[in-house]
Amino acid sequence: MSLPLENVRVIDLTNVVAGPLASYQLVMLGADVIKVEVPRTGDLARKMGADPKLAKEQMGASFLSLNAGKKSLTLNLKDERGKEILKQLVREADVVIENFRPGTMDKLGLGYDTLKSVNPSIIYCAISGFGQEGPLAQRPAYDQIIQGFCGLMSLTGNEQTAPTRAGYIVCDTMAAMTAAFAICAALYCRAKTGKGDMIDVSMLDASLVTMAAWPISNYLNAGKIPVPMGNENFTASPSGTFHAADRAINIVVNEQRQWESLCDALEAPDLKVDPRFADRFDRIAHRVELNGVLNKLLKARVADEWLDRFLKAGVPAGPILEVPDVMQHPHIEARQVLKHFEDVPGVGRDVAVPRLGFRLSGDQPNVDLPPPRLGEHTAEVLAALGWERAGIDALRDAKVV
Repeated sequence: MSLPLENVRVIDLTNVVAGPLASYQLVMLGADVIKVEVPRTGDLARKMGADPKLAKEQMGASFLSLNAGKKSLTLNLKDERGKEILKQLVREADVVIENFRPGTMDKLGLGYDTLKSVNPSIIYCAISGFGQEGPLAQRPAYDQIIQGFCGLMSLTGNEQTAPTRAGYIVCDTMAAMTAAFAICAALYCRAKTGKGDMIDVSMLDASLVTMAAWPISNYLNAGKIPVPMGNENFTASPSGTFHAADRAINIVVNEQRQWESLCDALEAPDLKVDPRFADRFDRIAHRVELNGVLNKLLKARVADEWLDRFLKAGVPAGPILEVPDVMQHPHIEARQVLKHFEDVPGVGRDVAVPRLGFRLSGDQPNVDLPPPRLGEHTAEVLAALGWERAGIDALRDAKVV
């Protein structure tokens, strides 16, 4: 299939999650992504993940998940020859992505102003914890640091367990998706104006914007301070995790008709006329009482029976699956959410990686290259820039690449 970012070249200087996930979205959309890594060590994620053997081979499970389709070039950016090679790359590129601490690229003599002088139409995206400017700009940041700063941890868990970090690196992920979105917007704008741009993505900003949809808006616009509520939903009731005879399930009731359908499915029509539960706000006010009533009724059947009844009644409900269950679910296979590579070099076995979270023209975009070994494409990329074999060998000997 024809992909929207074909013929777009991205120079990816990033490490770990936020930057690599952003460029991974772009490569899945057809961009040519050259991953520039430090010689001999590479992306820190190469040493991360649950399999020590893969980490030792610099093909850690964490790295595998976000780097398929990219070409790996090792380059020492502290060496003048390395800097000149990066400038060569930028002359022919459309996008540069970096996630160093603000000011690092300027200290290397490779900041936005310098690269813009090399290629005036370049789109430069800098991803950092707190942004390129502001009182906190120079603070080091990882996902959990931002989870604490943005208020997410204060809302995760219940009164006894909060503050609790979310179960995955949500702030890195939001920054990555924000960066990919901003880059696509800048590419669209450049197609009309011919002008490049400097994109400043803050993990904190991106996380706050996504939280603003409800909890922050309720504080700013309704004076309600958000509190940790565990598996409960502060906007509706009943809405959360409930317990059938054998295991827990999720039930979410947002509309009055869904509430009435739930009562019918539970064979408890009297609940529909109970004044404690008459409308949305009554149910929220009597949440604890309602949950007790529902859990007692739900004990009469196993989860699968209830889920079948709720589906037929039009009540939003679902199982609570563990990761292996999700990965083996036939729906995931039908949607082709995973891409499988056979016998990946440097790994010695098959590798599965995620694809995009959407389809184009009814199909899943695809990548042909598995996650690269460190420096796997160095000679190929340099040769495309005009370097001869002898020159490339000299760069290796000097540890420039």
